[in-house]
Amino acid sequence: MHIDLNLLFSWGAIAKEYKKNEVVFNEDEFANFYFQIIEGTVKMINLNDEGKEFTQGYFSEGQSFGEPPLLINENYPSAAIAIHDSKIIKLSKDKFLKILDEYPSIQRNLLNLMAKRIHSKAVTTKAIINQKPEYRINAFLKAHKSDLNNDTKQLVYFTRQEIANFTGLRVETVIRELSKMSKLNTVKIINHKIYY
Repeated sequence: MHIDLNLLFSWGAIAKEYKKNEVVFNEDEFANFYFQIIEGTVKMINLNDEGKEFTQGYFSEGQSFGEPPLLINENYPSAAIAIHDSKIIKLSKDKFLKILDEYPSIQRNLLNLMAKRIHSKAVTTKAIINQKPEYRINAFLKAHKSDLNNDTKQLVYFTRQEIANFTGLRVETVIRELSKMSKLNTVKIINHKIYY
């Protein structure tokens, strides 16, 4: 969700800079702030006991992240980490909630965003429970493509490791499956770059 920066600053928001790989918030930390990215990219992840990363989502310029636990007084279920040098708006929870009360259009936008994210999670979960790696990768690429609203093969900006982190697969499996998909012309691989 994007809230006008001038409005956020007028309610006391601050812009904080985060270096690449710096933690914005940790898993199980209590949600106290609304976050919106001015520039840069943030990923939300979970790590298992063996250190394997599962990516919950990527967020970039103009997008917000971490709202659900903020709205229901819960801890963050994932950690948020800057994957590039980033500048991020932070607004206290109480002021964010007052903005929602005063601006019904922002409240409607948030409701729409939450519905889209819930739907996306359901689609992702369906793909993950399917045991076939090709299905998982294809579902991930379709979701990425639908975000771009484009019918032609488009450069996929995710690395093979990032696709593995999103789909719960090993990177070796992703590489092998993408090679098979390339032979079937489902994807194109040109100079090690993936087009879908």
